Amino acid sequence: MKLEALQALQVGADCVDLPTEWLVDRAPTSAEALDRLAHADYDVAIVSAIPGIDDLVESLLALHRAVPVVVCDPHARLADAVRYMQLGAYDVAGSDDDAIAKIQAAADACRSRPAEAVIEPWREMLVGTSPAIRRTADVIRLVAKRHSTILITGETGTGKEVVARALHMASPRGQFPMIAVNVAALPEALLEAELFGHVKGAFTGASQQRIGRCEQAHRSTLFLDEIGDLPLDVQTKLLRFLQEREFQRVGSSETIRVDVRMIVAANVNLLERVRQGLFREDLYYRLSVVPITVPPLRERPEDIPLLGNHFIAKICRQEGIAQRRLAPAALAKLRAFSWPGNVRQLENAVEMAIALSGERELLIPSDFTLAGRALPASNLRSFAAPGAGLNFEQTVGRIEREIIEDALRKARGNKTVAAGMLGLKRTTLSAKLRSLTAAAG
Repeated sequence: MKLEALQALQVGADCVDLPTEWLVDRAPTSAEALDRLAHADYDVAIVSAIPGIDDLVESLLALHRAVPVVVCDPHARLADAVRYMQLGAYDVAGSDDDAIAKIQAAADACRSRPAEAVIEPWREMLVGTSPAIRRTADVIRLVAKRHSTILITGETGTGKEVVARALHMASPRGQFPMIAVNVAALPEALLEAELFGHVKGAFTGASQQRIGRCEQAHRSTLFLDEIGDLPLDVQTKLLRFLQEREFQRVGSSETIRVDVRMIVAANVNLLERVRQGLFREDLYYRLSVVPITVPPLRERPEDIPLLGNHFIAKICRQEGIAQRRLAPAALAKLRAFSWPGNVRQLENAVEMAIALSGERELLIPSDFTLAGRALPASNLRSFAAPGAGLNFEQTVGRIEREIIEDALRKARGNKTVAAGMLGLKRTTLSAKLRSLTAAAG
């Protein structure tokens, strides 16, 4: 449908020839654009690539979120387009024809919403309607059909693997299973063989040939989680694989080529790892072609009710029990919590609450034990450094052990629930327990 008399706000230089029937206000500076938007109604804001464009896009949306922003930048690379979308832009356009179509689509979407919107299957994986999660979905739409390598960053428990699976499902490769590898969960000595496979007799215990994850992911997606923990020698081999999409199995000289889309995730600052000499700089830039940051739960509190009900339905279905529901006071308690462990901690808290509720249908505040990760000041004071000094490593180990044991008591021995309380993965908690036990022994 063609929109007559479309009201547009053009910010910066005229980056595109707009139809003469559109009503266009032109604002050469950011300040003038914000002033015009504050005093007039527009169907769309059109922003050219001007200095300070990132701040401008955020300011326009903060002032009037209902007005979609289309960025016109003929020189934008894919990474630039992703950045604009993460800032909240409705779309990014290059050529004149491309821009006109996208501006019209933005205004059309703003003016008239369909009675029954079609929801993509992958979008249902991203539970929430907050601006932060909508921006993540917009970026997925933008890059899913590309071959570019994706680097997903975010705090522990934010749902980086969920985003990776949504990306895979939205791509043409979604008909094949995504191959996922948690780098931190594998022994360093086995990582190369796990990724690239091995031939019979390649090393002690290699009793038969094995196909690696890179080969399993042919024509599909390979997802490497916690990529920051990848050993340097394996980083070198991964870099060559990314450059050539070819590799050799351990113990073999045969070169194997595959068609793989790579998605990696990290909950650490990879650039800091580069500065520390723990991560190859050239590999970092190969991986971060398109960076996506998953927002922490504290930045999307409006999604907590939807997530809570989603996890309730999921857990009740898995357990084969009657549906539970949240009491208003319980929901208020969940919304008031800071969630240091993010979405994973919320899911674990819901699972524990359902277990504690027995046969009761209504989940009440006392069903939720929301333990923070900080040690109470009264307990910390007992470990204050004396004048004669102390064994620092033993003292810190004792504090860690007390925190973990307290969480396990509250979780009634359930390591998954205890890990959620502490904002840790279950595998990380188990590894810490083994380490502390060995140190104590």
